[in-house]
Amino acid sequence: MAQVFKWLFRIAGAMVVLAVLGVTVVYFLLSRSLPEYDKTLAVNGLSSKVEIVRDHSNVPHVFGGTDLDTFFGLGYAHAQDRLWQMVMLRRTVQGRLSEVFGTQTVEIDKVLRRFDLYGQARDSVSVQDAWTQEALRAYSRGVNARLNEINEEARGRGAPEMFLFDFPISPWQPADSIAIVKLLSVQLSAHLQEEVLFARTSMALGDDGLMEDIMPLAPGSGIAALPDYASLFPELKDHAPRYAKSDITANPLSPFHDRAFAGASNAWAAAPSRSAAGGTLLANDPHLELTAPAIWYLARIELSTGGVIGGTIPGVPVVMTGRSEKLGWGVTSSYMDDQDVYIERLNPDNPGEYLTPDGYKDFRTESTIIEIKDMDPITLTLRWTDNGPVMPGTHYDLAEVTPPGHVASVAWTALSGADTTMTAAMRLMQSQNVDEALEAGRFYVAPSQNLMLADDETIAMKMIGAMPRRNAGHETKGRMPSRGWVEANRWPAMTPYSANPEFVAPIGGVLGNTNNKTVDRPFPSHVSFKWGDTQRIHRWQRLMQSREVHTRDSFIEAQLDTVSFTARSLLPLIGRDLWFTGEAAPDGTPERQRQRALDLLSNWNGEMNEHLPEPLIYAAWLRALMTRLIQDELGPLATEFTHPDPVFIERVYRDIDGASEWCDIKQSTQEETCTDIARLALDDALVWIDDNYGTALESLRWGDAHQATHDHQVLGDVPLLRYFVNIRQSTSGGDNTLLRGRTSGEGPDPFQNVHGAAFRGVYDFADPDSSVFIISTGQSGHFLSRHYDDLSQLWRRGEYIPMSLDPALARAAAVGVTMLVPR
Repeated sequence: MAQVFKWLFRIAGAMVVLAVLGVTVVYFLLSRSLPEYDKTLAVNGLSSKVEIVRDHSNVPHVFGGTDLDTFFGLGYAHAQDRLWQMVMLRRTVQGRLSEVFGTQTVEIDKVLRRFDLYGQARDSVSVQDAWTQEALRAYSRGVNARLNEINEEARGRGAPEMFLFDFPISPWQPADSIAIVKLLSVQLSAHLQEEVLFARTSMALGDDGLMEDIMPLAPGSGIAALPDYASLFPELKDHAPRYAKSDITANPLSPFHDRAFAGASNAWAAAPSRSAAGGTLLANDPHLELTAPAIWYLARIELSTGGVIGGTIPGVPVVMTGRSEKLGWGVTSSYMDDQDVYIERLNPDNPGEYLTPDGYKDFRTESTIIEIKDMDPITLTLRWTDNGPVMPGTHYDLAEVTPPGHVASVAWTALSGADTTMTAAMRLMQSQNVDEALEAGRFYVAPSQNLMLADDETIAMKMIGAMPRRNAGHETKGRMPSRGWVEANRWPAMTPYSANPEFVAPIGGVLGNTNNKTVDRPFPSHVSFKWGDTQRIHRWQRLMQSREVHTRDSFIEAQLDTVSFTARSLLPLIGRDLWFTGEAAPDGTPERQRQRALDLLSNWNGEMNEHLPEPLIYAAWLRALMTRLIQDELGPLATEFTHPDPVFIERVYRDIDGASEWCDIKQSTQEETCTDIARLALDDALVWIDDNYGTALESLRWGDAHQATHDHQVLGDVPLLRYFVNIRQSTSGGDNTLLRGRTSGEGPDPFQNVHGAAFRGVYDFADPDSSVFIISTGQSGHFLSRHYDDLSQLWRRGEYIPMSLDPALARAAAVGVTMLVPR
């Protein structure tokens, strides 16, 4: 027996040794790709030396002898820290994910090949101005210098993910950078999906009044009556709907998101007359999907026109939001309606033709091959009409609104081979004042944004991006798909830049946008029927008007504000007949639990603080209420409405134009009141809370449900590894607070924070070096680096790091200085 134990001990010891050796080898291989920040490197493609000073937060400050050398240095820094992210962004827009990930990404590749964004990016290189073309080439040389260094010095393939997914990396090209900007248009566009859902809902309800309730316009606007969608296409009467939701948005690698996550942001500015220190102020926090690493990368570049610092996107050589010595700029999603869906009629005698106002015409066709890992490649035939590319019926459920004998195509401003957006961004960085920045915006195409500006003297906001000109006789006004062969439905041209909304030097001295409606103009000058916010703007107005003058700190306070105007306005409506009514109920009964919940909510000020129980009760109640109100009318289509719509709920509980009829359950014999539905929904919410968090309402924490999910898009679901690559945090805020943490709305954790301000910046031109910024994770994309998540806790706590253009401050406590010298 002793001999047996001896051998068991030896075997166990050997296994431990082998395990330690295995972990050591793996760590060694993965750590080889960790960049060295303190070194001198000889590279090709430079005219003079470049110095990259990485400050204590690992923000690179790039100093080159010429502007082109500076862009070279930025490309090198991006590739040092975010190579995997850059490669994945490029593969995504090229429609080449399946070469690496196999069949799980084929549908994504198919859609992106049909859009042909990368082909248009290649065509767009030649239309940039000469300086931009040179800058793009210099940036590409910097990225490729890092690739050469990885190959020559065996730097672990450049990123740890490369060991798991072995594929060649082609040299970076100028078109790659333009293509990534086009990919942002995919992530920030919602109108295609909105049109399809509007048509599907129209067919399901068949009632104009109900449509005005469930898909309302932003308050303060009106629209002439739209036709019933089914009347445009009688063939749909015999076309049984599937209501099978496409899963393309569920794939973490997909750039296509549900309409609830199609971009959001906050930006506001104050003129010197409203600033305590007498200088202009600007704050910006763009909202995108939370990932690890974040999409944003902080950087400073020194150009001949002065230093520029702020948020960049790896792969793109521009500061998207930030400041120079004389100018600050921020961006928010404008929600301009830049997409239209067309239903194209096929020639019944020749499916290779489609109907136009001048008769049948051949599709423009092209074949493309999609390579699939461990599978045979597939050949895809791309078809284009005069309106745009033909899309598959599975994309955002287009098949539901496309009758037999027809196909759907999409017109979109981003589908341009003469896209000068990169030139606009480059000129914006060089602008010295608001007027020059406004002129730079003239060249911007897509994605449409609101550009918030501040120089030493004034502030301004301009909607930038190509805006389609629509005919006044457009049969659906762009709110739902229209007939592609009707001339009045087609885009005759783009509107002039001067027609884009513009606000310069406002009398009140303050400008702001929270994706709210910016203009109230009639169709076709309306800009959009869909806006991203009807709620946060009210809280912002309150905070701005509560002070005669503002400071950097008051702007930070507004960025971090967690009070929900929605909760304050809706709870008195939906609970008006439930507060303080009824007799005391025994402990342990549903009635007693409901009373406890109502008692908590009655004393709550609407603050969505992570440590409070009331936000969770409120959020669960609204979610259950939305389901109760719409499920009987919409059936399976109700699952498309993943988040409570405050405007819809207010219409119902104020009984605007008879909207309270939504409270009556159609399938029941009795007539339910809105109070009945509110009570039933609260009981539903409390049952859900009990199942997931227990019955002790006072000890609930909103932050337990509202976890920020900074997940790695590829490795985030891998067992064990996910604990190293994902970042999870308890967070405050919610769907409708200025500190916006958009909830997932689906699945077992519907209140996870999945979409928010991955970048925040506040710029004070009375004391520019007191400006601050932060991103949601860290600068490095390497999960073994201490800079992978070192900024995330600051971000969670609402803290910032300095945003200074002083080289001496950058060098103080720098984590390293990289010198690139000509070889």
